[in-house]
Amino acid sequence: MMFRLAHLSDPHLGPLPNPTLLELASKRAIGYLNWQRNRASKFTSEYLDGLVADLKAQEPDHIALTGDLVNIAIDAELGPARRWLDKLGPAHDVSVAPGNHDAYVPGALRRASEAWAPYMRGDDDHIPGAYPYVRRRDDVALVGVSSARASAPFFATGHVSTEQAKLLCQKLKALGRDGVFRVVMIHHPPVRGSTDWYKRLIAGSRVRAAILQGGAELVLHGHTHIDSLHWLKGPVGPVPVVGVPAASNAPGGKKPGARYNLFKIERAGNDWRCYWRERGFQKPGEGIVEIRERDLSAEMLAAAE
Repeated sequence: MMFRLAHLSDPHLGPLPNPTLLELASKRAIGYLNWQRNRASKFTSEYLDGLVADLKAQEPDHIALTGDLVNIAIDAELGPARRWLDKLGPAHDVSVAPGNHDAYVPGALRRASEAWAPYMRGDDDHIPGAYPYVRRRDDVALVGVSSARASAPFFATGHVSTEQAKLLCQKLKALGRDGVFRVVMIHHPPVRGSTDWYKRLIAGSRVRAAILQGGAELVLHGHTHIDSLHWLKGPVGPVPVVGVPAASNAPGGKKPGARYNLFKIERAGNDWRCYWRERGFQKPGEGIVEIRERDLSAEMLAAAE
């Protein structure tokens, strides 16, 4: 079996519709000002469209999207984001975990989960917003975790409840008994010190404990807008935690240009092999290039030593 999994995150879809005065009577006023002053020129459809076209040309078996589809989570953003998802691929082939911008204010996550429900629920789930969810595709299991919650102004923290972490551990153990390749999708990196404290995953120890006890073969996240590789302790060895730059970010700035990851997953006897390719924009005015290719399985063995 060979399974190709694409991973992208943080498209921050624009242009941002004009919010009402009532919608701006909240943290959204700060986000709206930040969009107008900074993000509107950085997060562009030009790079996002080019990235998605290149991703589709690779013909992945499945696409994992780890949040921040929208910017300040006003109702006028939800419909366009759903139409963008429909163009990205059928719900059977695209799995979404929500980000903090999708849950920008109280109630926003519920509305987003309802609007994008076909992409954010498990194979046997019928209630939007039930996390963690599980989707089985061949011998690969996508496990969607929500770290998204409304936070105070100037904060972008995430949170995973005790109940969700408990369910995550149970589901990972059950999938492990089935012998599948387990991919955990979460917006905030569950690695201590991997982002600024005001953007951190609060109670990240719960996620780390669930992976340590339940096991996983790969953890995917967004949020930081950079490419990264960390390792978490698993029950039989280190678990790779992979981050990806924002899918719409223009190259040439402080953060890397738009990029996506492509993983080739295949069985090797009783074990797994996982190869990781990164493709995206590196320089303004230039097209998408192959940035690097890595053998995650070999790096896992090296990390275990």
